[in-house]
Amino acid sequence: MASEKNNRGAFLIQQFYCEQMDAPIYARICVALAKGLTRESRTGARVLDWPGEPTRDALPLRLIGGLHALVLASADDELADVFLGAVTDERAVKAVLQRVLIDHDERLCSWLDGPPQTNEPGRSGALMTGLLEVARRHGPKLEILEIGSSAGLNLLIDRYGFDLGDVRVGPADAPVRIAPDWRGEQPVSAEVEIVSTRGCDVRPLDATDPAVEARLAAYVWAEVPERLERVRGAIAMQREKPVDLAQADAADWVEARLAEPQDAGVTLVLMHSVVWQYLPDATAERISAAMRDAAARATAERPLAWVMMEPNRDLGRQEVRVRSWPGDGNWRLVAIAHAHGLWVEGLPQPFETSEYRMLATAPLTSSP
Repeated sequence: MASEKNNRGAFLIQQFYCEQMDAPIYARICVALAKGLTRESRTGARVLDWPGEPTRDALPLRLIGGLHALVLASADDELADVFLGAVTDERAVKAVLQRVLIDHDERLCSWLDGPPQTNEPGRSGALMTGLLEVARRHGPKLEILEIGSSAGLNLLIDRYGFDLGDVRVGPADAPVRIAPDWRGEQPVSAEVEIVSTRGCDVRPLDATDPAVEARLAAYVWAEVPERLERVRGAIAMQREKPVDLAQADAADWVEARLAEPQDAGVTLVLMHSVVWQYLPDATAERISAAMRDAAARATAERPLAWVMMEPNRDLGRQEVRVRSWPGDGNWRLVAIAHAHGLWVEGLPQPFETSEYRMLATAPLTSSP
């Protein structure tokens, strides 16, 4: 049920994930907002009176994205100091944010109108870990279908270079290399040949538009400047060669793609990262049903796979899961990862088998 308490609590849930991802500046901002939001500004009132489910709607990330946009535009020096970590006292951070919400109310309020577009190329490293497992099972040729593609930066997965532990994947001369801190078991070494990538989003963004590039930059957490450099490098790759990104409802698009002829010797792979939690229940069920129907038709010559990187809200971590057909079709947990792909931990075989379950809540670390 929507309430001010739940809406404040969403910022504490986000604080929990920020702490899990070694992001103390953003965790500090979340606490200050949870405790300090007032109705003095239209932005503050909208947040406190938010009618939906604030965690599922990513309400904290909407507001923090707007605040970071002000910083990137050099619109407020005191706010910039907060985002740089130069101001750490809770009262001081709270005071700055309260003032900023009033002084920049009109600009900030618009950031609440739509969900964050946190398209992060680093997640491709975790997803590639799953694709390596698919290639090991069914062969190197993969056709990628991505839902929730946002600006399509992960649709460049065939053009990135990857350093995954001891395994190298992708073009040796790739202008963007994804090299997460590798932990745990080494990934399976398999040849991967991505024959095509296509994606959809209900609100796709043209990353080559300077205004969109600025918006994507605002959603890149300020604590890791290297991420922003990587995003800009990926956008430059799109300017050189666009990606195949459609505006469509995810269920409509998946159903249509699965109905198309499939080339022999190519595995069709549904892929997504940090998307499932934002889908309406009816949409998620339609996609699952379409995959069940397609799985029943899968053969050794025309396999089907599903690769996801999605949050386990029980444990506060991202999990890379793979299922494929022919085979038992069980979800297997092949790796865990940082939400922005800064590190990936490979897991040993036999991989854990369990259903994926997305929870709407997470433990709170403090109260307002």
